[in-house]
Amino acid sequence: MTYLHFIVNPISGNGKHHLGETMLRQFFPESEYRIAVDYTKHKGHAKTLTESIIKLHPDCIVACGGDGTISEVASGLVDSVIKLAIVPVGSGNGLASNLGIPQSVPAALDTIKNGTVAFIDVGKVNQRYFFSNMGIGVDAKIIKRYERTGKRTLSAYIAATLRESFRFAPRQTMLAYNNQIDSQMPFLLFVSNSNEMGYGMSLTPEAKLNDGKLDLLLVPQISLFRKLQLGYSVLSKKTKRFSKSTHTTFTNLVLEQQETIYMDVQIDGEFHNLKTNKLTIDVLHKALRVVVPIV
Repeated sequence: MTYLHFIVNPISGNGKHHLGETMLRQFFPESEYRIAVDYTKHKGHAKTLTESIIKLHPDCIVACGGDGTISEVASGLVDSVIKLAIVPVGSGNGLASNLGIPQSVPAALDTIKNGTVAFIDVGKVNQRYFFSNMGIGVDAKIIKRYERTGKRTLSAYIAATLRESFRFAPRQTMLAYNNQIDSQMPFLLFVSNSNEMGYGMSLTPEAKLNDGKLDLLLVPQISLFRKLQLGYSVLSKKTKRFSKSTHTTFTNLVLEQQETIYMDVQIDGEFHNLKTNKLTIDVLHKALRVVVPIV
């Protein structure tokens, strides 16, 4: 009998998904599946629940929520034999989209029953894992403001983007990667494992989840006109053509901001204020098992 343990964020997608044991039993009959359901109560709770559930040895832990919930669950499953499955009921759903997991709840549940297992890479920044992307530039400030609105909508995200794009002040940053050392004032320093960041938008459309590398998009301090150009290139998924940007891949990157003791960072679309001025970013090749549709 297959043991599935669901972790549900009840407020994802404005809480309209109605995921619960009664609904799930319609898809997973008792004769074939043992199921259990836990609900998150606050930010970070999915990670705590995952740590407890692992001790019960399920075949699969199912993250039902947005990229933040998925990241918390997946962080506990790195290098584990327990599979991650996803029911994307959040707002952005970037990782699920990259994996080809349907946005429809019934179709996502069918994927859990009839899908296959893929091994994907995992990003690591200091002691934290990420699965889609992370950044220390304007995107971190955007996420900070976006979270403060309390609204998980595209319009709220766009409003936060416009406000912070004009307010953000870059800091001197030393970078060491690919056998080179560089000094930058980055407006945008975006590291991605996935080719989508949510809402159908992408800064790194050529990123691959299983190539053993992370993609880096670096944009220096730029003028207002250039910021508008960058915004258009993001919406049209043509950031590689933006002349002021630098694109590369790496397996290890060390960055340091000597003029501060704290760093604002976004990790998988969640804001963090880290008590450090130095980050080490690595990739763990194919360190996570994920249930995906059969192509």
